[in-house]
Amino acid sequence: MNSSKTFQSNWNSSPGDTISDILLERQIKLEIFAKNINCSAKEATKLLNGDIVISSDLAKKLESALGASREFWLKRELNYRSNIIRLNKLEEQAWLKELPLKDMTKFGWLKESKDTLKACLNYFSVPDIPSWRRKYMQEIELVSFRSSNTYPSGLGAVSAWLRQGEIQIESIVCEDWNEDLFENTLVNIRPLTRKKNPKDFIPEIIHECAKCGVAVAFVRTPSGCRISGATKFISSRRALLLLSFRYLSDDHFWFTFFHEAGHILLHPKDSVFLEEINKDNIRNQQEDDANYFAGEILIPYELESQLSKIRGNKRRIIEFASKAGVSPGIVVGQLQHRGYIDFKYLNGYKRRYNWDDILQKI
Repeated sequence: MNSSKTFQSNWNSSPGDTISDILLERQIKLEIFAKNINCSAKEATKLLNGDIVISSDLAKKLESALGASREFWLKRELNYRSNIIRLNKLEEQAWLKELPLKDMTKFGWLKESKDTLKACLNYFSVPDIPSWRRKYMQEIELVSFRSSNTYPSGLGAVSAWLRQGEIQIESIVCEDWNEDLFENTLVNIRPLTRKKNPKDFIPEIIHECAKCGVAVAFVRTPSGCRISGATKFISSRRALLLLSFRYLSDDHFWFTFFHEAGHILLHPKDSVFLEEINKDNIRNQQEDDANYFAGEILIPYELESQLSKIRGNKRRIIEFASKAGVSPGIVVGQLQHRGYIDFKYLNGYKRRYNWDDILQKI
């Protein structure tokens, strides 16, 4: 079957590759080749690596040293440089498709621009796409993933969300990291679970955590990002705790907050933790530790035995929530999480948040 379209490969080969093949075939040493074209061995190595553009004069020297015509070397060089431009363009297009550009613009993370590529590189504060891949692939490789089979996330969407968190905390004035103070502060934050409106408790969370060296940010997830929370240390003196309010219910939000806080307190500072993304479908001790920590903050150990007796008794739920100093929705969530009641039962006690109220304080 004939086609009018010319095949274009997705790889590129420099003239240096051809030169290397000839030198190997003829068993010509690099030093001899360099001498034949009147350059240093270092310059000859750069030529083989494709780092030197073949000019008309150099093409004549290659013709004399290796036998192929001057025109051959010039054409070989032209094709190589043209392919670099073409492949770079393909890489740019592929990268932009990875990013949730529509939501990034909608959420105000990106301003509309004629040069989308430049705008995105500026957003991530990187000079080029390879730098972006190195930065975020390295970060994702450090991630300890919390199991979730339902919502796989893409690197582009996750990196855009993480970057927005980094941008938001730039304006937060933090004290130096203080582990003991943070642990005590979490207990003091627990009563905030009883406040109904996020605009009433978000400022307090940010303020209290900042005094401990933890910068808290709330960032709405873009399309393709199914993450509830993330933590990492920006430096030895400052940690980032990033939340998405993905579920928009009080039991999920507060469990996620204390779960991520548990990672900050319990686990290595060179780790990155993302919640609700599954890497290998294997639970690990760090996630179990963070789950236990969050559960114990929400339901103090001394009240644990009473929780199992509540079951589905509505009056006891209200009484227990008041005694524990948390919202009734959190009690229901913990009853469900611990298998005391079905996940479909008593969800009316859970508070549902509104993104408009959240955004007022972000």
